[in-house]
Amino acid sequence: MMAHTPIHVVGGGLAGSEAAWQIARQGVPVVLHEMRPARGTEAHKTDGLAELVCSNSFRSDDALHNAVGLLHEEMRRCGSLIMASGDAHKLPAGGALAVDRDGFSAAVTAALESDPLIAIQREEVAGLPPSEWDSVILATGPLTSAALAEAIGALSGEAYLAFFDAIAPIVYKDTIDFSKAWMQSRYDKPGPGGSGKDYINCPFTKQEYETFVAALLAGETTEFKDWEKDTPYFEGCLPIEVMAARGIDTLRYGPMKPVGLTDPRTGRQPYAVLQLRQDNALGTLYNLVGFQTKLKYGQQAEIFRTIPGLEQAGFARLGGLHRNTFINAPRLLDGELRLRAEPRLRFAGQITGVEGYVESAAVGILAGRFAAAERKGETLAPPPATTALGALLNHITGGADAETFQPMNVNFGLFPPLERGPDGKKIKKRERKPALARRALSELDTWLGRPAPAEAAAE
Repeated sequence: MMAHTPIHVVGGGLAGSEAAWQIARQGVPVVLHEMRPARGTEAHKTDGLAELVCSNSFRSDDALHNAVGLLHEEMRRCGSLIMASGDAHKLPAGGALAVDRDGFSAAVTAALESDPLIAIQREEVAGLPPSEWDSVILATGPLTSAALAEAIGALSGEAYLAFFDAIAPIVYKDTIDFSKAWMQSRYDKPGPGGSGKDYINCPFTKQEYETFVAALLAGETTEFKDWEKDTPYFEGCLPIEVMAARGIDTLRYGPMKPVGLTDPRTGRQPYAVLQLRQDNALGTLYNLVGFQTKLKYGQQAEIFRTIPGLEQAGFARLGGLHRNTFINAPRLLDGELRLRAEPRLRFAGQITGVEGYVESAAVGILAGRFAAAERKGETLAPPPATTALGALLNHITGGADAETFQPMNVNFGLFPPLERGPDGKKIKKRERKPALARRALSELDTWLGRPAPAEAAAE
């Protein structure tokens, strides 16, 4: 085997871990740089690679009807370490894929540490990587160090963007009052490793709900520094009290919607519901779904214990808030995730403007494969835009409007439309998502099995 100079990956989160794994699978050595535990962050609690700092859910695992479920399947076909570790440590979660966060991180860490082509260096890369690193993937995630973020902004000539990402609390299951709460998934739908009774549900009457909303609005929140006050939130991860301020019914049409649930005590659908999702393999910890918050700790414990069933709740972790940094990728990156101003630098993960664990790792797959092909003197065509991987790549490298660019989860709106099937007949609305998914998987298999020639990739 030809000896290659190592590729450097900065950041040991989901994207960086996946990028390093993909590079090594192509027979190219890689150095993975992770600053923890030498330097911690506002949100991480361990020094494990691919630590999940917010939710433990990879969201829907339905490959035919949900875009993120389709992305799961595409990643599995690409030999994703993140998906393999997630599947090995899945927890009951209805139609979603939730994982034991400690077991998941330990599996990713062990796989990377044992790979002979991967060297892990525990150190901070402050500022731009040294010039002798001729191929670098920056996968520093939403908690990119200030020195590196400022260096990227100065190099690109484009001010980097930032928003706040909030973390939901976790409670001990044995402190939940099951004379009020019950186990049920929406519409009794089972998911990977689940039974259809995968969530704990805490019901609200109209009066209880309105009292709870009033308490949220009156609660004292953490204060922002002057330079942070104009930083926008990501709409998909708003703090619960920010949502409550948008109107009295916002929460019960959002994370507290009661549809598909029946309170066994009354036989009826509650007025509103808080759902809790299993957070570890032992089933001892549950997180409050959609309850990201910037309330002060004392306020959280007081207000959340007014929730029916959580009056005596013990909190394993209270909610928190951290800054999330991302670049204006459509303006700054080329089609292979390289920084136009300095092509030796590639980007992967949330810093590119994708949102979510799975999306971040997916961009890690692409960055790793592009970098490995380049190192071997090969040309790798991007995945078709009709695939979930290709749709994400297309969005962040030119499909999105650079003037209004904001983080985005994968969704079928990013895919080229499909109005007619192979037989020429118009596809019915209810069949469009499965048709898009089948087309994506077919074209992904072609991309994986028959690399495009260099001249075609360069067109």
